[in-house]
Amino acid sequence: MADDLFEKLRQQMLAEIVAEAALTADHTGRAAFSDRVLRVIGDMPRHEFVPVELQPYAYLNRPLPIGYDKTVSQPFIVALMTDLLELDPGDVVLEIGAGAGYQAAILAELVKHVYTVDIIEELAQGAGRRLKRLGYENVEVRVANGYYGWPEHTPYDKIMVTAAADLIPAPLLAQLKPGGRMVIPTGIPDKQSLLLVEKSASGSLSTREILPVRFSELEDPGETAGLA
Repeated sequence: MADDLFEKLRQQMLAEIVAEAALTADHTGRAAFSDRVLRVIGDMPRHEFVPVELQPYAYLNRPLPIGYDKTVSQPFIVALMTDLLELDPGDVVLEIGAGAGYQAAILAELVKHVYTVDIIEELAQGAGRRLKRLGYENVEVRVANGYYGWPEHTPYDKIMVTAAADLIPAPLLAQLKPGGRMVIPTGIPDKQSLLLVEKSASGSLSTREILPVRFSELEDPGETAGLA
């Protein structure tokens, strides 16, 4: 019975995402998201990625707390950021900010391999256990400061950053493959914008502001947890 209820709530959430995409098209340049992205989000059990007491609210189109002053992102923003990357099945993707693992699971359904990092050890370990329990063998999780990325597996076809930096971290730009894309929120806490970064085949960079957002901040570069 619970599964039937969650399925209905997922479909309502999906309808809200589709409607919000149309409403924000002037900002995002996308009146509709790809069928692949919407199908994965519509099938993903978001209730598995939030605390038990919040499961009845898992399919609201809003961020939900997961502890440690972090949240699982609003489903519309997850859909938008995923769609902006224009993912291919053979892509290798770096995610900065594993959180509960929800975004990594969505990426894992769409690409070959996902590397994801989180500076908070408890979140990274929890995400790793959750993703394994749900059967995701193509995701690796590491405790690390996302500012520095995950250099060992570079370059990445696509990079998704789910924490805001004042400026785009230079290590992440370096780890993006020529021809690749990155989505990242940037700016000071009360004035953040979601940016799409594209690296040309020759290595030149271009950026485009997509829309205003509000994310928790990327940890200061001095915090090197997980890199020792």
